[in-house]
Amino acid sequence: MRQQLKLGAIGFQHVLAMYAGAVIVPLIVGAALGMNETELTYLVSIDLLMCGIATILQAVSNRFFGIGLPVVLGCTFTAVAPMISIGTSYGVSAIYGAIIATGLFVLLFAPVFGKLIKYFPPVVTGSVVMIIGITLIPVAMDNIAGGAGSDDYGAMSNLALAFGVLIFILFLQRAFTGFIRAVSILIGLVAGTVVAAFMGMVDFTPFLTSSWFHVPKPFYFGTPTFELAPIITMILVAIVSLVESAGVYFALGDICNRKLTEKEVTKGYRAEGLAIILGGIMNAFPYTTYSQNVGLIQLSGVKKRNVIFIAGGILIAIGLVPKIGAITTIIPEPVLGGAMVPMFGMVVAYGIKMISAVDLKRQENLLIVACSVAMGLGVTVAPELFAQFPEQIKILTDNGIVAGSFTAFILNLCLNEIPRKVNTPAREGKLAS
Repeated sequence: MRQQLKLGAIGFQHVLAMYAGAVIVPLIVGAALGMNETELTYLVSIDLLMCGIATILQAVSNRFFGIGLPVVLGCTFTAVAPMISIGTSYGVSAIYGAIIATGLFVLLFAPVFGKLIKYFPPVVTGSVVMIIGITLIPVAMDNIAGGAGSDDYGAMSNLALAFGVLIFILFLQRAFTGFIRAVSILIGLVAGTVVAAFMGMVDFTPFLTSSWFHVPKPFYFGTPTFELAPIITMILVAIVSLVESAGVYFALGDICNRKLTEKEVTKGYRAEGLAIILGGIMNAFPYTTYSQNVGLIQLSGVKKRNVIFIAGGILIAIGLVPKIGAITTIIPEPVLGGAMVPMFGMVVAYGIKMISAVDLKRQENLLIVACSVAMGLGVTVAPELFAQFPEQIKILTDNGIVAGSFTAFILNLCLNEIPRKVNTPAREGKLAS
């Protein structure tokens, strides 16, 4: 019983790590499309429920789908702007038609994407993992200050609370071992919220006004419609998400001491395709791996899939019982920001660890790391850099993770793979002569 409680606490910690990202997508999309409070409530609840199902699909490993790593899936932020654009131009039904078609595309073409694994050596995967962490850190900084656009942004009370949570988590990591260290993030979040309540910074309204039970309903917003332009747009979004997922797969494979094969990566992509299809049917969203949970796994040291199954179960329960989900929404943003710093920082540190295995005496490898990280960080801090590009191309440039990952992939092809293939026949010719 005690062991189950420990695993439950660690699983809940994973839920808290990804909760804000999972909730913000339906809130932004729903508000932009003019949905009422009832529709927004449904959208948030069904999204959390489907996040749980998608996570379980990925953590499972059978002959057909599931990478079998401690992966947490959530709705991809890359799809927010395209979904709003599709909903505005074609209606909500076209969004879900495009999502279903995209899921089928990913499911059918997963073996093709799986074959690209050979083009992701440690210099690329390490760079991608480091870029993921670097691009997440501004989110943590905004939360520390009180949340982007908040009236009290940067207030001393916010900073004191956030850094107090951070110091408390570091103390738990240093002073304890075993279970306490594994759930240090969860303890820090609870303690920070209690302190925030005494400071008058906790709003209990979401918990008091939320309902107790929610019934999922397929095609809640009507029968999906299938339009060519929205489908092509969402397929591009899915391909972008698969690039990010590849980085997470390889980071977790390294953490869990598993050398991923083409077949395993293909099964991971199939699981994402299934999750996207189910998301479209239930009127939720496209799903991708959540990189913030990678840092949590490294920080806690708990790599068991059982914890991820528990996290998926908790998300399903939250989706069915909105009152439970409302509890997590009362955590103030400075408290979340203080906890995000070590989690996101761990992702950066692990990317550096992966790169340390690369031969950095070769100028080519140094250029791949330098340019990809610079591009990922540059797009993150200057999001309007490619504002004049066509919408179809901006999907590849609006996101720092994608821009940096794409740069690493292309540079590795140009500087390593193509020269190697060109030089190999030449060497073989000399040997033959």
